Amino acid sequence: MALYEMRKFVAPEFIFGVGARRRVGFYARNMMARRVLIVSDPGVIAAGWVTGVIADLAELGIESVVFHALTPNPKDHEVMLGAALYARERCDVIIAVGGGSVIDCAKAIGIVYTNGCHILAFEGADQVAVPGPPLICIPTTAGTAADISQFCIIVNSAERYKMAIISKCMVPDVALVDPETTVTMDPYLTACTGIDALTHAIEAYVSTASSPIVDVHALAAIKLIWNNIEQAVSAPDFMPARENMLLGSLQAGLAFSNASLGAVHALGHSLGGFLDLPHGECNALLLEHVVRFNIGTAADRYQQIGEMIGLEMKGLTDREKAKRITAALSQLRSRLGIVDSLAKRGVREADIPELAFHAYRDACLVTNPRHARLDDIKAIYGEAM
Repeated sequence: MALYEMRKFVAPEFIFGVGARRRVGFYARNMMARRVLIVSDPGVIAAGWVTGVIADLAELGIESVVFHALTPNPKDHEVMLGAALYARERCDVIIAVGGGSVIDCAKAIGIVYTNGCHILAFEGADQVAVPGPPLICIPTTAGTAADISQFCIIVNSAERYKMAIISKCMVPDVALVDPETTVTMDPYLTACTGIDALTHAIEAYVSTASSPIVDVHALAAIKLIWNNIEQAVSAPDFMPARENMLLGSLQAGLAFSNASLGAVHALGHSLGGFLDLPHGECNALLLEHVVRFNIGTAADRYQQIGEMIGLEMKGLTDREKAKRITAALSQLRSRLGIVDSLAKRGVREADIPELAFHAYRDACLVTNPRHARLDDIKAIYGEAM
């Protein structure tokens, strides 16, 4: 009998390190780019990262057009605007410069253009028939790892929830992962995106689709993020912490892109779409409650996670393990300034059935270690209130 289940592992080409973003012209030229659509947002543009990309492209005679009419948690109608601009300007390559919202929007623009249909048609797993145009990603946050993943998250604005598009076609062609671009994040964004990356690693490690290859990346990410997140928040210009956070985010991305996620993300997508809250903030508020729910089904895995974050876990009952890990997560969240509850952010008891309805249908729930019924999801939201 085989010791390991057969598993597939997908990752794009990526360059990691200070100065990686300066390779953008080289890769665009290799893709035969003549006119590039740069997808970004006003904050990233104000920080100056897009100007450098435009200059590096122009040096090689490559024209560019900038699309920035998107908001945090990109909406379906914003994607459609971007795809229309791509077609109108006769672009041939897409470059995303920004965080997860920007990169997801860029991915979505690409598949809308090549498939000639509305973004809502792609919801779920393996629903993309034709890959998008060549895509280069330059991430500016250490969190989502959208730059290397098979995931694309877009808000269904009519129904107010985030839909997950999961497909190999969503994996970018190249990611230029440069720690320097993360120094312009403010402390709260650093904290939220960092907790998002930590959640990726934890959920991938306990996922029912985990594998030995995923495990290596997930555990490395947990340790890197846990040991560096507070310094990255308190000393934004300290490059070693920024490098380790981005490396942790990258490792977590390799893990979750191949093992998928779990209940934290399923509930977080529904919550973030409903109230337009930052994705990492949603995960931070839900993580400890989902750990408590899951631990009886994956106690050995959570024990490993506890040990990675420096907790003494030997000889504890499942209940004691849960208590120790959730206390550590809660304390970290408080130290990072992600405080209060869902109720303080505008969630009412009456909203829970609708939130639970969308979370229950989210593709991320499929690989959660413990089967979650609709009532379980309502109870987890209730605990987080």
